[in-house]
Amino acid sequence: QGRCYHIEVVVGEENQYIAYVAYPLDLFEEGSVTNMFTSIVGNVFGFKALRALRLEDLRIPTSYSKTFQGPPHGIQVERDKLNKYGRPLLGCTIKPKLGLSAKNYGRAVYECLRGGLDFTKDDENVNSQPFMRWRDRFLFCAEALFKAQAETGEIKGHYLNATAGTCEEMIKRAVFARELRVPIVMHDYLTGGFTANTSLAHYCRDNGLLLHIHRAMHAVIDR
Repeated sequence: QGRCYHIEVVVGEENQYIAYVAYPLDLFEEGSVTNMFTSIVGNVFGFKALRALRLEDLRIPTSYSKTFQGPPHGIQVERDKLNKYGRPLLGCTIKPKLGLSAKNYGRAVYECLRGGLDFTKDDENVNSQPFMRWRDRFLFCAEALFKAQAETGEIKGHYLNATAGTCEEMIKRAVFARELRVPIVMHDYLTGGFTANTSLAHYCRDNGLLLHIHRAMHAVIDR
């Protein structure tokens, strides 16, 4: 169980305190963000004895953080794959993000890449809607990517959003992106879930795909 080892009064506030709580590492499964948060921010936030409770900070011991693989690749690998050095990478998100057909969406990707951008990306909402199914979007974006590469002589990228309603469907989309030989996929990691994100990170690490993480829903937590 956790143990409170220090309590501080919140300056300027009445009946508000900061409690420092430590947990034994044996309570947590190695490499599982899901298990860690289930234990730390789980049912304790629903205790009726507490009028209000907020997680202010979280400090993870090095011995536990080392059980996580971390991001599959860093910025240097992205620069290597795109062959871009000595300057900032220049990219944009395709707008309007919703409503375009897959063909018109791919045309917008091509025009941006052909015009000089290093990469373009899907927005967080772009998954597989009736007006633009994911497979069609992947195909048209890949076509736009390679056409722009052939005409400019530069390596280009497009962040294909692999976020889906199930982990199986998410991996299926990542596999198809790899088959198309695009360098980057993206994932809405908060709405998609920690387990899904870890699974996708492992797949990208094992298969040489860059993984871009979108923070959609973060403002609900930290605003």
